[in-house]
Amino acid sequence: MKSIDSVKLTSYQILVIVLLSLTQFTVVLDFMVMSPLGDKLMKAMQLSTQQFGVAVFSYAFSAGISGFLTAGFADSFDRKKLLLFFYIGFIIGTVFCGLANTYPLLIAARVFTGLFGGVIGSISMAIVSDLFSLEQRGRVMGFMQMGFGASQVLGIPISLFIANRWGWQSPFFMIVILASIIWLVITIKLKPITKHLEVKNKDNALKHLWHTISQKNYRIGFLATALMSLGGFMIMPWGSVYAINNLGVTEEQLPVLFMISGVATLFIMPIIGKLSDKIDKLTLFIFASAWMIVVVLIYANLVPVPFWIVVLLNVLMMMGVMARMIPSVALVSALPELHDRGAFMSINSSLQQLSGGIAAAIGGMIVVQKDNFSPIEHYDSLALVVAVFVGICVYVLSLVSRIVKRGKSVKG
Repeated sequence: MKSIDSVKLTSYQILVIVLLSLTQFTVVLDFMVMSPLGDKLMKAMQLSTQQFGVAVFSYAFSAGISGFLTAGFADSFDRKKLLLFFYIGFIIGTVFCGLANTYPLLIAARVFTGLFGGVIGSISMAIVSDLFSLEQRGRVMGFMQMGFGASQVLGIPISLFIANRWGWQSPFFMIVILASIIWLVITIKLKPITKHLEVKNKDNALKHLWHTISQKNYRIGFLATALMSLGGFMIMPWGSVYAINNLGVTEEQLPVLFMISGVATLFIMPIIGKLSDKIDKLTLFIFASAWMIVVVLIYANLVPVPFWIVVLLNVLMMMGVMARMIPSVALVSALPELHDRGAFMSINSSLQQLSGGIAAAIGGMIVVQKDNFSPIEHYDSLALVVAVFVGICVYVLSLVSRIVKRGKSVKG
């Protein structure tokens, strides 16, 4: 399969974007649904903030370990087969999540799901890097990240609705049904992706892994990804807990809050993707980072306010998060050579998952809740820590941007 150099997208490329976006939707929803279910889950199982942080961390930790283990041979197989294998494992793990009725079983199920789900993003990114030119990737990232917005527009509100009717486990069964359908469509419609096998590295898996890690430019990209996750995931798991117990949002209003934020994100994604292709990606990232810092600090210091203010600030915060994510992912994806892309994306995804899990665990140690119905404390301190990581990430991504521009000028 030939890599597309033209800017215009073919009908098959559009199909690939749709399929990858749908897989992203289910995987992101499986991870993201823990946040809106947080308050309900903590009350149902009598969990502390530290225990809930561990539940989020367990998925991310196993996802990160899985990514490292698969990185060495990620470029040695047809990417379609890898995607299908790990996606079916993710589906099985999600079934276990829905069947969990104790805290230990929940942790075990999240670990199993993470082992498979954590690799899917990196495989998708490798497929994007193989099939789309750098000039197209901003748009592609924008549409793929719509899975993130769609998980809030449709997935999270529906998940909260059925959770209110049939228990917190029911959203996981919904994901299983949807993901099973997507798996079958990928099996039928997606073509083998094997161009990278023509130039694959002759080293064994461990040598290939070490070769990828040993590249200085790659390590800078890995650091940027880790900082992105630390800055983003540290505050997100506590969204529903903070909204309900600190801001007075009701359980009936919570789906509306996530739905409106998701609708806004869905409209914002393609716009940011196009901007990322038209203007300097680093400039967009810097502006979005400053935006996010301001909004997060305001939001974390709120007292109970009218619901529309909570909604508005959540929309503004999601704009900052997404406007950072798209240009940063596009820049980092431009670093690896063709024969290293699978390994690079696997390691990159692993660091993203591990950093996100560590961020959730750290957040669970910073915020405190006296009981499951009390306001959480020190949320404002958590926001300050997030602001510091966001600022550091700006500097590191500037290094990535410099490397990418230098590489293009050399090749040009």
